[in-house]
Amino acid sequence: MSSPLSSLKILDFSTLLPGPFATMMLADMGADILWVDAVKGNHLNQENARSVSMREYLGRSKRSIALDLKRPEAITIVKRLVNEYDIIVEQFRPGVMERLGLDYHSIVSVNPIIIYCSITGYGQTGPYKDRAGHDINYLATAGVSSHSGRKENGPILSGIQIADVAGGSLHAVSGILAAVIQRIQTGEGQYIDISMTDGSFALNSIHGAEYLSGGSEPKLESTILNGGSYYDYYETKDGRYFSVGSLEPKFFLQLLQVMKKYGNVEIDPDSQLNNQKDIKSHLSKTFKKKNYDDWCTTFSEIDACVEPVLTFSEAAQHSQLNARKMIVDVPADNGIYKKQIGNPLKFSLSETDYRHIGVPPGAHSKEILLEIGFTESELKILFDQGIVS
Repeated sequence: MSSPLSSLKILDFSTLLPGPFATMMLADMGADILWVDAVKGNHLNQENARSVSMREYLGRSKRSIALDLKRPEAITIVKRLVNEYDIIVEQFRPGVMERLGLDYHSIVSVNPIIIYCSITGYGQTGPYKDRAGHDINYLATAGVSSHSGRKENGPILSGIQIADVAGGSLHAVSGILAAVIQRIQTGEGQYIDISMTDGSFALNSIHGAEYLSGGSEPKLESTILNGGSYYDYYETKDGRYFSVGSLEPKFFLQLLQVMKKYGNVEIDPDSQLNNQKDIKSHLSKTFKKKNYDDWCTTFSEIDACVEPVLTFSEAAQHSQLNARKMIVDVPADNGIYKKQIGNPLKFSLSETDYRHIGVPPGAHSKEILLEIGFTESELKILFDQGIVS
């Protein structure tokens, strides 16, 4: 049974997290991804444990060709490849692909129906388009950091890259698939300009919409969902944490029953919306009366939107995530399997085909060049001269 995107072929020029994560998602859905690596390596090609594990994950089910894109012969190879591929994904700063002769307008002359997606921090236009940045900068510029944190300590860092993945990768995948549908309808390809800052700004869905319609500016711990209510994390006696999201009255009542039993506190259920500080104070004091494991036992049978804060290793072993196949075994070249985070998209007509872990740069260079018509003698010259590796 074919996968949803088994008809698509994608050239991936990206190196950092947003692009490779996006194309990994597309590969998980069946797309044929060719990762165009640099001959001299890049951020994900370093010889250290983190880079190797990231490459094995983000390169899942992709083939790799390693080219020196500063050489005109390599550009010629890319343009031959473009005839065989549907989509290009790149993540260089604005202007880099143009200097290489691989920008959208140059590629369209080779393949008029190409879909070309650029992922950058600030986009291809505007005064910040050439400005350097990282996830933290995009979230700051998008206003997200201003209302994410604590009053006494200011903005906080997230353990995941929100701007890179939610702002960049996921919007890129959405844009690419929308362009594919439009090409099916019209026969036309197009250019997609993805800004991680734009994507992060759009995530201000609740508070941003409220502000723009005339509401107040979102600030630290000022709203129901950002610490301004008892919807929060609470420390246990032994230094672990629990999440409390019991906003609806039926969940709040169940929470109160537990708090009264173990904390001897009296909270009027009708004061839920008007007594946030007192409720929060009672919850903080009560959670510190018992250890984490004890609270796990207490809330295991209570459906009150109260859950323990798991470590990653605990999450990886959780019965819910295992039931959803979120930890999978992916084939490696040496005949063994490696555990990786699984694809979160579940389709009724097909299961994700995890073909192999990410391979070293250039693992398929010879195979790819033979497929597009190069001879063995031509390959020898390209390899000997370092144009391909």
